[in-house]
Amino acid sequence: MASKLLRKKTVEELTASATPLKRTMKTFDLTMLGIGAIIGTGIFVLTGKGALTAGPALSISFLLAAVCCGFAGLCYAEFASMVPVSGSAYSYSYVAFGELIAFVIGWDLILEYALQAATVSAGWSGYFNKLLEGFGIHLPVELTAAYGTTPGVTTYFNLPGFIVVLIITWVLAVGINQTKRTNDIMVMIKLAIIILFIVCTVWYVNPANWKPFSPYGIYTFQPGSSKPMGIIPAASIVFFSFIGFDAVSSSAEETVNPNKTLPRGIIYSLVISTVLYIAMTLIMTGIVKYPDFANFVDAPVAGVILATGLNWLAFIVNLGALIGMTTVMLVQLYGQTRICYAMSRDGLFPKFFGEVDDKHHTPWKGTWFFGLLTAIAGGLININILFELVNIGTLSAFIIVSAGVLWMRHTQPDAHRGFRAPGVPVTPILAIIFCAVLIAGLTWQTWVRFVIWFAIGLCVYFGYSRRHSKLNGRPEPAVADIESGKGPEPLVD
Repeated sequence: MASKLLRKKTVEELTASATPLKRTMKTFDLTMLGIGAIIGTGIFVLTGKGALTAGPALSISFLLAAVCCGFAGLCYAEFASMVPVSGSAYSYSYVAFGELIAFVIGWDLILEYALQAATVSAGWSGYFNKLLEGFGIHLPVELTAAYGTTPGVTTYFNLPGFIVVLIITWVLAVGINQTKRTNDIMVMIKLAIIILFIVCTVWYVNPANWKPFSPYGIYTFQPGSSKPMGIIPAASIVFFSFIGFDAVSSSAEETVNPNKTLPRGIIYSLVISTVLYIAMTLIMTGIVKYPDFANFVDAPVAGVILATGLNWLAFIVNLGALIGMTTVMLVQLYGQTRICYAMSRDGLFPKFFGEVDDKHHTPWKGTWFFGLLTAIAGGLININILFELVNIGTLSAFIIVSAGVLWMRHTQPDAHRGFRAPGVPVTPILAIIFCAVLIAGLTWQTWVRFVIWFAIGLCVYFGYSRRHSKLNGRPEPAVADIESGKGPEPLVD
């Protein structure tokens, strides 16, 4: 029984079972994919809440979250060059730890990608409504937010968010070339708007607003408040900003020369996004005193522009926010479908999710299934309280991938690696420590919801996945092989 739960796939088995998706993604496309996933909600929404939590030291919080993701990103890059197939952390765990752990991580990633796309669609709807109001167009308030999400206002359905998710789903379904071009164009526009904001507003920075730089220290509780304040709690909040770079590794089977391009795309996107985040937060907290962010916590960038008097810039930045959130949803839904595609191919999900359309060379049915599910969730469900669930699911995946690099270096030191994470074992150990620190900053309610999701996943695995796994058709490896990370010869279907 234990051997079946820990049965592994070899790299050869994973690559041999890959189906012919189109290989068109290059380093530039992967970097744009990573930036598209990272830069969005973090700059346009979370900077307000983060400034109230850490003050001007929010820039350090972003750096702390980036360092955590950087260490984990190096581990992802090594695995991506070693196991160049769709599935990201799910596939890596299948090679390193076995089927049960792989399923659990895949189940976590479904939570991460789908839930983040749904939550971002709610934020996208808010910015879209503001943009329309600027032209004198007002949608019925009942159709501008999920049921009960707007205090004092009767709302039933988030129509704009529902529609934008369906449009993104269509782009994903018609082919990777269309997805790549759409994402590249939107990310370039978004970066141009962010740089324009920096260039136009940096002259309004008042260094006096940076004092005190860290009013709440590293970690503290304010009198009368149950929520922690300081650099680390703010880092736990803005960590959400960096979620998505791991989706780059999901594109392995659609990438040209993945051994080299995947690591580059992951690392480049993290570095560029971190520099922009730090620059933006320093400028914003230099223009507006950090307590004043309470007046516009939901739209902090707009509040900063109002303080400068550059009203003409507001429309452009609102457009940038829309584009930024659109690329986040596009990459999250892309990663979602590729994870389920990989799990279906291995027999852990029904074949429906792994069928590749002959015309578009994409998992058409699975893409539309999860696209509709995410659109409905964003349209109907009040998911504000579930933001932290995305974080805990992602941090758990980061820990498993980092531990996997340690384990594979020990059990398969001579395996081919197109990229080797520097500083092993220190790098993956630091990634695990940083992730554990950020997890510790989450609430107990988040842990309860995570355990419930985990329990549902175990029911799916033992009720369906274990019996339908493709590994059921091969001879069981010896216990010594399981412990060493070696598997049987690749299956020939």
